[in-house]
Amino acid sequence: MGDYNRKEFINAFMPDRKKEPAPYDINKDELVKKYGNHSLPLKVKRSRAGLSQYTGTWGNTQKIHLLRRLMFGAKPSDLAALSGLTMSQAVDLLINAVPPTPAPPVNFYEATYADPNGIPLGSTWINAPYGDGTVNYYRYLSIRGWWMNNILNQTMSIQEKMIVFWSNSLATEANVVGDSRLQYKYMDLLRTYALGNYKQFVKAMTKEPMMLFYLNGHYNIKNSPDENYARELQELFTIGKGTTLWNEDDVKAAAKVLTGFRANTTTLTTSFDSTKHETANKTFSAFYNNTVITGQSGAAGENELDDLLNMIFAKDTYVAKHICRKIYRFFVYYDIDANIESTIISGLAQTFINNNWDIKPVLLQLFKSDHFYDALTMDCYIRTPMDYYLGLMRSTGTQIPGTLPIDEFYAAHYTLAYLCEVTGMDPGSPPSVSGWPAFYQAPQFHQMWINSDTLPKRMKYTDALISNYGIYVNSNYQIKCDVLQFAQTLSTPSDPVALVDQCVFYLLAIGLSQSLKDYYKSILLSGQTANYYWTNAWNDYINNPGNATYEGIVRTRLQLMLLEMLRMAEHQLC
Repeated sequence: MGDYNRKEFINAFMPDRKKEPAPYDINKDELVKKYGNHSLPLKVKRSRAGLSQYTGTWGNTQKIHLLRRLMFGAKPSDLAALSGLTMSQAVDLLINAVPPTPAPPVNFYEATYADPNGIPLGSTWINAPYGDGTVNYYRYLSIRGWWMNNILNQTMSIQEKMIVFWSNSLATEANVVGDSRLQYKYMDLLRTYALGNYKQFVKAMTKEPMMLFYLNGHYNIKNSPDENYARELQELFTIGKGTTLWNEDDVKAAAKVLTGFRANTTTLTTSFDSTKHETANKTFSAFYNNTVITGQSGAAGENELDDLLNMIFAKDTYVAKHICRKIYRFFVYYDIDANIESTIISGLAQTFINNNWDIKPVLLQLFKSDHFYDALTMDCYIRTPMDYYLGLMRSTGTQIPGTLPIDEFYAAHYTLAYLCEVTGMDPGSPPSVSGWPAFYQAPQFHQMWINSDTLPKRMKYTDALISNYGIYVNSNYQIKCDVLQFAQTLSTPSDPVALVDQCVFYLLAIGLSQSLKDYYKSILLSGQTANYYWTNAWNDYINNPGNATYEGIVRTRLQLMLLEMLRMAEHQLC
């Protein structure tokens, strides 16, 4: 499949990009040592609301909470889409909507590196031959840009957020497998099963070429069984960890069940080679009730996978709770105390089991619950880098024009993926099969997103986006937020009080004190006290289109106000 060295490639083929710094080491971060969380929360007031359906106030506060957690950011048109809907109807809309399947990624790189397989500019490469390491890397960039574009242009649906969730929960690493065609197929599988049946999902993932190469399933044969996938199937994808659960003999037995699956990088398909399958019986531990999976020969050997999954999923409480904890930590909060475990996790797990491993009923129950809308559950979640960068662009209506040349269009989008990567969330390549540490590493969990390395990078991004400089893509194009266009999406931009209130509402997770709001209003008023100083300036701009002086006055004031607002800690939360 070929290998590539990412750092060498960037330095050689992307000279506009600054050379990568030395990797960040959290263990050497003095600020984290001093201020970071070193123990799970103690005596912290937590929500005790349960899974009963929420019947409280259904206002904009609750609506934007739902939108931020299920999508990336929230903008006025998103909120408007929920107008007239009850809470239950709004959740149904976001969970049950079926977004159109995005067109696949394409060749954007032809002017820089001619595709050795002859794929024309603008045509997809997903079924083309591998080519060479260089074109494969450009295809890797193509997927990253394609993925970011899908998120920025998402419709009213949880689907894109679920794809990120599953890319963390059933993780692979694109920079380990090294074949972008297989990464696309993997991404397509995530989309197919994002809201489907989990047991079927695990079966499909077991045979997915990307996973077969990543966890060595392709090399798992009867005379030399490889235990890698067999271990992660139980530890990460189904049962979870625990000293009284499955044991090493179960890993060895499961590995033998899984022998014989092969991935073909020419046809991009999976097959079963019965000559490489272990046909002896496989005996499991007391945890699995001493189950014996009868060895089968010939094509029937593939059926042992069903026997293995039936045995694992028969431990339904373990599987259901393990996956529901992942869902809770991703969408609600990282700390699962005894009360959350007994009331929320257990209830969701039972729903999961009762619905034969369908995912939607679990999500519907959680996002319609008293617990989800409890005030103590809101505004307590540190935004992931993807939430932070892409969510801000969606909230402010910042778009990358489709009229750009195709190479710049893709470059702008994979630049966003790069920003996520350097702040700890490399799309498609979490640091291990366990996913991103912020979703499992106790006691810090999502607090790991913020440290002395990532926080300045986050703030530098927002400063660049809001200012006239923009986020540098190349010498021809920079990503910029049109603050005037954003203001016009709000209800009454001519009123400085309402304008500040709405900017706080859409961009910050927590409401501000009146003194802070007055401070931001004073920026709009350029230090004056009467509101009409802003109102008159805005009306002059609106009533005199094309007047650079009037436009410059309101643009500068808006930029200054938003720059200050987005530097607040409240902007890191959702």
